[in-house]
Amino acid sequence: MGVEALIFDSEEALVKRALDGDQKAYQTIFEAYEQRIFHIIVKIVRNSEEAQDLVQETFIKAFGSLKSYNPDYRFTTWLYKIAANTSIDYIRKKKIQTMSLDQPIETKDGEVGMEVADMSHHPEREYSEKEKRLSISEAIDSLPEKYKQVIIMRHQEDKSYEQIAELLKVPVGTVKARIFRARELLKKKLKSIR
Repeated sequence: MGVEALIFDSEEALVKRALDGDQKAYQTIFEAYEQRIFHIIVKIVRNSEEAQDLVQETFIKAFGSLKSYNPDYRFTTWLYKIAANTSIDYIRKKKIQTMSLDQPIETKDGEVGMEVADMSHHPEREYSEKEKRLSISEAIDSLPEKYKQVIIMRHQEDKSYEQIAELLKVPVGTVKARIFRARELLKKKLKSIR
């Protein structure tokens, strides 16, 4: 029986096991639906690199709100909706209106040039950002080695999932699952710091 058949036959049981903290259930759900979620997202955002990150974000959201899943409906429908909403949110953020600082603005009284104050030096914000970077770095350092390794390779060394899999000699699915789990752990650690 394939992973998808297993999911289809026992979605409710698998979700229950995941809610009870069974990491293998999370892994099974992730591996069974990852490709389908990727295809939905890539059709919406039209960028496979961004889509891979949005797949991770979709599963983080889904697993974070798994308690709200209603077993009267198909799990896939619920999961696909989260994927679509995550993609739409991403597109909305990308389409934030921008304004040229070089072009004058037309008003009823004529053209007006744009003047912008120099906000680049902000000591309090710089200190706060430095503190944040330190706490993120500390949180990454406190991760179990297998999670720390993949997070550093993905986000600091900018390696693709395939490159990481090749270097660690593990399947790409394992890399994605570890990155997903590492991000979850980091979120929890960083929430407790704030």
